[in-house]
Amino acid sequence: MNRNLLLWASVGLVLLILLEAARVYFIMPFPGSQLDDAANLSRVSVAYWLHQHVGWLRGMGLLLVAYPLVRVLWRPARPSDRWVAGGLAIAYGLVLYVVNQTMMADHMFLQPTTKRMLSMAQNKIGTNKLVLGVVANGEARAYPIQLIGYHHQVRDTVGGKPLMITYCTVCRTGRVFDPIVGRQPMTYRLVGMDHFNAMFEDDRTGSWWRQATGEAILGPLKGQTLTELTARQMTLAEWAAEHPNTLVMQPDPAFREETDSLATYDLGVRRGKLTGRDSASWHPKSWVVGLADKQTAVAVDWNALVKKRTINTRLGAQPVLLTLAPDRLTYRAFDRRVAGRVLTFTPLADGQFTDRETQSVWSKAGLATTGTLAGQQLTNVPAHQEFWHSWRSFHPTTQKTEGE
Repeated sequence: MNRNLLLWASVGLVLLILLEAARVYFIMPFPGSQLDDAANLSRVSVAYWLHQHVGWLRGMGLLLVAYPLVRVLWRPARPSDRWVAGGLAIAYGLVLYVVNQTMMADHMFLQPTTKRMLSMAQNKIGTNKLVLGVVANGEARAYPIQLIGYHHQVRDTVGGKPLMITYCTVCRTGRVFDPIVGRQPMTYRLVGMDHFNAMFEDDRTGSWWRQATGEAILGPLKGQTLTELTARQMTLAEWAAEHPNTLVMQPDPAFREETDSLATYDLGVRRGKLTGRDSASWHPKSWVVGLADKQTAVAVDWNALVKKRTINTRLGAQPVLLTLAPDRLTYRAFDRRVAGRVLTFTPLADGQFTDRETQSVWSKAGLATTGTLAGQQLTNVPAHQEFWHSWRSFHPTTQKTEGE
């Protein structure tokens, strides 16, 4: 009889261990858990179901193993039975603690305890660091990627508008969202990842939101999309040149070690399977600049942009210009149409460029400074620099291009 009780207790404890492990396996970067295919969403769906029902599943499992476990520990058929049952019980306790206290994403990547925004005169961040720059109601703010890359999200109010500034270092995706859904303000916690992209859970409905697209992929709000707000990635020097009154987010001393570990991430020289860059073109960890509208998506090879400095391309019917500043980190995207005319651009020194049609000279910021078009301003186009594996995952019909 006691041998059957040992088997019952052992199987139950193993199943409880697997339950806890499965909760993180499908939404964290373990081998085979983040495959780049449609089946991955099914894996995430399993994790979401477990997340929603873990309470009663865990409770039922503990109730089922409680009696046989106590009997085996109290009156084992042989001394070794007590060691087996006790060892499995301790193993389950350790797995329960590790999974829920150290392996959950929101325990690994914490929110700032102190958010300091300083003017450029007070700023301590190097001006060569990449930032996500945001302007709302005339107020400009810059969020260094090195910092938000660890925190994954930072909540702020800019120009009276609440914002959710997000970054996923595994995808190299920076996005800024309006956190309000259906006129209801919500807060979000980092819950894991899908296709190596960060996912957030809202506190109101428990829906899971994909960072790269702002789409709710699971839960009551599935199919809804957060409103993405314009954010521009460039060095702090370039951002401040355009927005001299910007405020700049400073490091939180409580997370100095964590953010210091991302010191070389900007340049793409940080080593690591998840966040390191492949300097070749069109490999999973290669850099691309992605452009997308509701119907079309294109990806521009970063190496081609570095080589050419200006790339004339198209997003569907929209003619687009991509430029690279002399720092080789700041890119800009513009609509090539001026007064109904499509222009073709070539690079000049110091990040300036000229159009072949009128030979006007344009500044890095897209302002014609000399020539017949002097005073004209090119319109910015949303563009994202990210890893190729990320862009193609969320834009599966994207077209590769190195320019016209």
